[in-house]
Amino acid sequence: MNLVSAKAVPGQVVAPLESQHGSVRPLAAGDLEQVAALFLMKFRHRRRQRDRAIVQTADYMRGLYLDGDESKALVQINPQGRLGGFMGVLKARYELNGRALSAAIIGPFMTDSSIDHGWAGPQLLRALHQSEFDMYLTDSANRTSLAFARPMKYQLLPVHCLEWTCIFRPGAMAAAVLRRKWPGLPRLALDPCARAFDALARRRFEPSAQHSSSQRIHREPIDAAQFAEQLPALMTDYSLRPSWTDGELPRLLALAAEKRADGPLHFGGTYDDTGRMLGCYAFYGQAGGIANLLQIQASGSRWGVTLDGLIAAAREMGCVGITGQTQNRFMPQLFGHKDVFFRYAGGTMVRSRIAEVTEAVRSGDIFIGGLMGDRWTRLSSDDFGRA
Repeated sequence: MNLVSAKAVPGQVVAPLESQHGSVRPLAAGDLEQVAALFLMKFRHRRRQRDRAIVQTADYMRGLYLDGDESKALVQINPQGRLGGFMGVLKARYELNGRALSAAIIGPFMTDSSIDHGWAGPQLLRALHQSEFDMYLTDSANRTSLAFARPMKYQLLPVHCLEWTCIFRPGAMAAAVLRRKWPGLPRLALDPCARAFDALARRRFEPSAQHSSSQRIHREPIDAAQFAEQLPALMTDYSLRPSWTDGELPRLLALAAEKRADGPLHFGGTYDDTGRMLGCYAFYGQAGGIANLLQIQASGSRWGVTLDGLIAAAREMGCVGITGQTQNRFMPQLFGHKDVFFRYAGGTMVRSRIAEVTEAVRSGDIFIGGLMGDRWTRLSSDDFGRA
């Protein structure tokens, strides 16, 4: 949820919300190119977008927001009939102690400052909150969105707002960050300096001692189908957790695998000597790049060995470091790794009128982030139209 999250009523089309300052209605196919152009200007800082970038972004948004039932995303149309703002929303299902809940995952939230006079954002939020969803959540709110949402009784989850980074090779990691920011930088100007620095710093950045060196615990790569089969079983100690129907989680993973900025999507699991899975993880990564965690989950006290397995897998792949969203349940294990740093990456917030949901969020008893957020979409990182 970034303003520089919208939604419609599940199961039915929302009537346009009108006022003297404009109207709000569900996203339609005819809006996509205008929304894509606004997105590229706001979030990719392209004031002169190439046609290919707009077409690619619009095509991706079509599949993300308009594939299936009616749109859950919203647009604001100003009194002159022009697009004033957009709020992207994905529909999800949760359960709380056996009770089914509908949820809106809020993604890009943007207004066109050249024509909007401060009304589009409030109108979109009002339309969102007049829907029939049981809860609204985001894991990507920037500081402007936080200012909008906090007075509206969104609960902030401070730990989930942080991103952790573990550095393997500092010189190569700095070079990777620079190349991402300025793709035209020549490798010959960066790589020799990075290799020289890493040779000097090798001892300082050697791997940390793992939480368990027992031969009875091992890790191995798995595929998307195995991950989809095992993940729900590892979430049962959360009271407020996703409720995926048959085929829904594999489809979500297939969509997440389309993301390109950080390399292919990889899966792994940690097992005991009986073959029982103790934890699993999914991350994007490739040799020479910075691995990006999509999801990690473990049972009981097995967060430490699962985190060790994730970091070891990224190292063996040749990644120069790894980054990911923090969670309450493995913060102690993160603190046990050296060369781990934290920074604010995006606000994670939840809003609900249901008291039991509010209490579960307050106590941290909620599965949120990763697949139950919007950072897995290509809109979070990919640079459309570059390739």
